[in-house]
Amino acid sequence: MNLDAEFTLRKLEIFIAFMNRGNLTRTADALGISNVSVHRALHSLEQSVRCPLFAHQGRSLVPLPAAHTLWEYGQEALDMLSRGVEEARKTAGIGQGRIRLGTLYSLTLETVPQLIMGMKMRRPDLEMELTMDSNETLQARLEDGLLDAILIVTSDAVIDLNRFEMLPLFDDDIFLAAPANSGLESGQTADLRDFSEQKFVSLADGFATSQGFYDAFAVAGYQPEIVTRVKDIFSMLSLVQAGVGYTLLPGRMKRVYENSVQLLKLAAPYQRRQTISIVFERNREHDPNLLALAAEGRMYRRQREGAERQAG
Repeated sequence: MNLDAEFTLRKLEIFIAFMNRGNLTRTADALGISNVSVHRALHSLEQSVRCPLFAHQGRSLVPLPAAHTLWEYGQEALDMLSRGVEEARKTAGIGQGRIRLGTLYSLTLETVPQLIMGMKMRRPDLEMELTMDSNETLQARLEDGLLDAILIVTSDAVIDLNRFEMLPLFDDDIFLAAPANSGLESGQTADLRDFSEQKFVSLADGFATSQGFYDAFAVAGYQPEIVTRVKDIFSMLSLVQAGVGYTLLPGRMKRVYENSVQLLKLAAPYQRRQTISIVFERNREHDPNLLALAAEGRMYRRQREGAERQAG
């Protein structure tokens, strides 16, 4: 079917509203527009369908049989389209009772639980599907529409800000983690050149902390001897605890592991800072689930900033 280019859904909606109310003023009030706008839309629609729809009786418009026919089919078409849009949103997982959230393993200690608890307060019936993986994999899954939002290190990622919304939560520093029996002085800073004879464990490629690891040792001027690479930060720290080797890890792990491994701040040339952010599609910024996540993210950021000011 070839519809005139001037035939629009908005004009059809105004036409149906008028047919339901039978009066220009009541239609204008219901739609929040002027009488002139209603009249103009009806006249334009009449031209688009290329047949008379109304007869003029004084200042009133009287629907002709053709108008009643268009009204009947138009209502059906709008209802069908509305259902189609709703089903499309369900297929995409938008606005439903479930959110697919991707996160780094290291954020499950504090950040993610706090966000989830806050979201459950806002939307008690919301079901959350949590995926933990590397920075690289989570970003790819978001781009493919397999996740609704992700919490990643954005300082080490290329984010298309025309497509994605990015909400920074906090910045995090990288520390040297050593086995508890390493004998290092806890108050000193770590010059990585002093550890060239030590063995190291690392996260696999694709993890944000692994990139910071390579960058720091590039500044130190050597490639460390890596005993093994693992795919989650908890396994990596277990190896450090067992004395297998040293590693670099983000400060967000410090609170849990500071009594079982030695943590030293890196000397100035090797310091690396990670920015942790929530990332989701811009075209979904009005999704109720993502609005709740963003609101909790902003609250979490303010709480951290307040705690840091008090500590400072």
